[in-house]
Amino acid sequence: MKYTRAITFGTLAVAAFLPFVVNAQDSTNRVDAKTDWSVFVENDPTECWIVSAPKSVVNTKNGKVVAVNRGDTLLFVSFRPKSNVKGEVSFTGGYPFKEGTTVNLTIGAASFELFVDGEWAWPASEGEDVKILTAMKRGASAVVTGLSSRDTTTEDTFSLLGFTAALEEAERRCAGQ
Repeated sequence: MKYTRAITFGTLAVAAFLPFVVNAQDSTNRVDAKTDWSVFVENDPTECWIVSAPKSVVNTKNGKVVAVNRGDTLLFVSFRPKSNVKGEVSFTGGYPFKEGTTVNLTIGAASFELFVDGEWAWPASEGEDVKILTAMKRGASAVVTGLSSRDTTTEDTFSLLGFTAALEEAERRCAGQ
């Protein structure tokens, strides 16, 4: 049975401004950085998340590398205690995904399917989140492959250096909320 995902308005608002926050040295809600991952906390309601931008990006169309304009490309793990969300994996590709497609997340030999809605993609269930998080803790990189509404294939490679420490920090900060 497909698990229904929802993003709260607060998360969407933060996600819209996240690129500015990630780059701002004086951000009030970026509370820590662990190598290639940043830790953020938002209050009222309490939300904690970690986020990383890709280390490499390859865009292809008809088998040829192409230059494309994309918005922010980010991989997240979120905790929202009031909604009982613990370790929700999500990805935004910076473009609308093609309807009827899925995004592939590969970590080492493990491959996971993410379901799309607009510019966002999530695993189908909390159980899949757990499997992905386990793989991310053990892996060195995560490769996310998607197809845009313009039939451009994108391949984004994220470093997992600092992932486990960032995940533990976000989980600790949202514990007991």
